[in-house]
Amino acid sequence: MILAMSKIRILGPQEKLSEVLAVLQDLGVLHLAPPPAREHVTRLELDARQKRQVRQLRGTLEDVESVLAAFGRRPAAPVVHPAAGDFARWMKRARRVRRAVDRLRRRLTELEEERALIEKYRQYLALFQALLQSQARWPNAVAYHLVLRTREAASLGRLRASLETAIGAAFDLRARALPTGELALLLIVTADSAPRVERVLSEARVQEIPVPASYGGGSLAEALPRMIERLEVLPREHDAARSDLANLAHTHAAELERARAAIRDRLDHLEATALVSVTDRAWLIEGWLPAESRGRLEERLRSEGGDTVVMQELSAEDWAAGEAPVVLSNPRLFRPFEAVIRLMPLPRYGSIDPTPLVGVFLPMFFGLILGDVGYGSILAILGLVLHARSEPGTAPRDVAEISGPCAAFSILFGFGYGELFGDLGRRRLGMPALLFDREEAVIPFLLLAVSIGVVHVLLGLGLGVVNTWRHHPRQAAGRGLAAAMIVLIIVALLAAFQVLPAAFFTPTVIALLVAFPLLVIVEGVIAAVEFLSMLGNILSYARIMALGTASVMLAVVANRMTGAIGSAVVGVVFALLFHLVNFALGLFSPTIHALRLHYVEFFGKFYSPGGARYRPFAHWKPGVNHAG
Repeated sequence: MILAMSKIRILGPQEKLSEVLAVLQDLGVLHLAPPPAREHVTRLELDARQKRQVRQLRGTLEDVESVLAAFGRRPAAPVVHPAAGDFARWMKRARRVRRAVDRLRRRLTELEEERALIEKYRQYLALFQALLQSQARWPNAVAYHLVLRTREAASLGRLRASLETAIGAAFDLRARALPTGELALLLIVTADSAPRVERVLSEARVQEIPVPASYGGGSLAEALPRMIERLEVLPREHDAARSDLANLAHTHAAELERARAAIRDRLDHLEATALVSVTDRAWLIEGWLPAESRGRLEERLRSEGGDTVVMQELSAEDWAAGEAPVVLSNPRLFRPFEAVIRLMPLPRYGSIDPTPLVGVFLPMFFGLILGDVGYGSILAILGLVLHARSEPGTAPRDVAEISGPCAAFSILFGFGYGELFGDLGRRRLGMPALLFDREEAVIPFLLLAVSIGVVHVLLGLGLGVVNTWRHHPRQAAGRGLAAAMIVLIIVALLAAFQVLPAAFFTPTVIALLVAFPLLVIVEGVIAAVEFLSMLGNILSYARIMALGTASVMLAVVANRMTGAIGSAVVGVVFALLFHLVNFALGLFSPTIHALRLHYVEFFGKFYSPGGARYRPFAHWKPGVNHAG
């Protein structure tokens, strides 16, 4: 549900403003809003000193955030009441520590890049080791270390022929194959032949292995030993830099976490000040808060501000419902499914919160598709592991808590279908199908999926009538007529197939013929297209049957592979891999399509997006966005 909100106005003398803002920040319940423009009332502007402080605090906060990110510390949420001089001290410390941290980070990056470079050359060393020894037989020689982009013998042959044409037989060319598919070459020539050889290499577009300047340049034969020696030293230097960074974290992290909380609080306080309106002698604050918190705020203001600070509630006629921020509040069982709603723009204040309905239908659709006791049990175990390793209020915790109902419905429908890792339960354990066998009962499964679609779409249309009746009665009437026509079509089909008495058919068709022009009159010609779209929405629920049938058939194929391959061990391995792939598909595919059925087919009938997120003026906490 969406919590009822109250819009309030607080007035007081100018000397009480800072004190009242501190009270509001301590309570953390008021979503501040700029008061509307009034005669003799102006917005409070920050003075030059405060603007300078904002710039300084933002710069310091950037330094603190950068340092704490490098430390890798878990964000703490201390409520800090800074003493005089703390901000100046934190500013100096943050700047000094950031310089040290940036220096260490650059050092670590350089060491990692150097190690990667040496590892790249290391494979050349192994290949050239024997070739480099032949260089000693050429006292006045020049060595070229080359790479051919292909192993084809023709490329090497053309290069050898070009060299013989240019300098005759006065060269030694050795080759080794690289793991990358290239050829590593060592070419040794006399010093006076070098200019001609370089022209041949340039014309042939043969790439020479560059020797990094940091290792003295020169030949690869001279540089590689120094590079290998350097590779042995790098881990110690890397560990030393990491140790220096850890020491900095041990010394400064706790204090910088306190600084971050205090700086963010102070910035929020200054931003809240800019949302205050003032007269010559008084100030004015407006904002929203949950109606249930109104009494607590009023009592606190009375105790702190006395009779000079007045709080009044504005009547609902004085503000538009669309302006109010939205607070979702649901029972503990459905609360994780609020994450599904937050993937979209929040519902507008005064409209319907679909969270409880998503909490019922989303796991049901998931279970209808996956529908396997074995897969559902594995999902339950994974959900428990993720729950144990995640923090409350995080996305992984929401996923873990949503996976529980999804696993429960999967196991429940698994018993209904008689499936344990496909047909393994039925073949090995004699597991009966309490509802129907999905391998064979395609039509019953299709009818079940479409029937659920009818219920889901009709429920959406009913909610749409409720949601629009007060402000858009014509639209509400159109949705009601559309829902009635869908019911009439279902009744006519049941009568045609003699599920209901045949006498129902004729009056139902007559009612449809009357309802259709009424629908066009109420909502216009476009209503006919929209009605056909609704029928398509219902048929879209057939995807539940299609995906569920595909899932069980893949599981059956996996089980058949055990005996289809000559070796039982190989068959079991392939079967397990196939089940693993099917399980992965069984996690993602039902999730995506169940969400689509909600976002497109269901929400489109009643959902009113555009709600503002509730951001109370409060002390800063990690992961929570507060706004004045």
